[in-house]
Amino acid sequence: MLVLGGTAEARELAGVLAADGHAVTTSLAGRTRDPRLPAGEMRTGGFGGVAGLGRALAHVDLLVDATHPFAATMTAHAAEAARSTGTPLLVLRRPGWVEQPGDRWIRVPTTAAAAVALGDATRVFLAIGRQGVHHFAGLDVVALVRAIEPPDELPPGAHLLLHRGPFALDDERALLAGHNIDLVVAKDSGGATEAKLVAARERGVPVVLVDRPALPAGVAVGGTVGDAAAWVREHPARPGG
Repeated sequence: MLVLGGTAEARELAGVLAADGHAVTTSLAGRTRDPRLPAGEMRTGGFGGVAGLGRALAHVDLLVDATHPFAATMTAHAAEAARSTGTPLLVLRRPGWVEQPGDRWIRVPTTAAAAVALGDATRVFLAIGRQGVHHFAGLDVVALVRAIEPPDELPPGAHLLLHRGPFALDDERALLAGHNIDLVVAKDSGGATEAKLVAARERGVPVVLVDRPALPAGVAVGGTVGDAAAWVREHPARPGG
């Protein structure tokens, strides 16, 4: 088993599969220092594009892409390499968030589009991680930026918080109130980081929400770790594997 990881679901799946007796290797991109480690074997760093991933799949029975919903390039490479090698592939993607009564969401297709959808906001919470922050560098706003690793470029006068989620709702309430935030920018990642959206709803603060990129056509998709574990159990090892 090869699991393309970097998410909580990938770590959980690796533990389930290892407990089931599978030889599991989780691949991490290596962008985050001191990542939370999964069960089984681990590799770090890129494969060298589609061709490199295809060579790695020569030693793999099944491939699960459990990368972040916004890791579009890795997912596209996984789909192409799996097709070219005949390796069964499942994309594990937790569901996106669903707008609730009281939400004031503005959906946009990209982080760049989010930077032009701020309206008259002056104090903006950028809850988008480190990638894409550069799109906001030239804007006349006071930005609160939260990420695990420092972005390559920050807006002038930005306040940087280096923290790893998920975050408690009370902490998100205090953050928005303490920095007098009047707009939140977030990616539709789904999962346990929803507290910032709840806090924004309670304060009546609008949220510019970046839609996740579309998945490659024809790939099998599971929404939960249970879905992925069941899929693995339904797919036997390759002959000779």
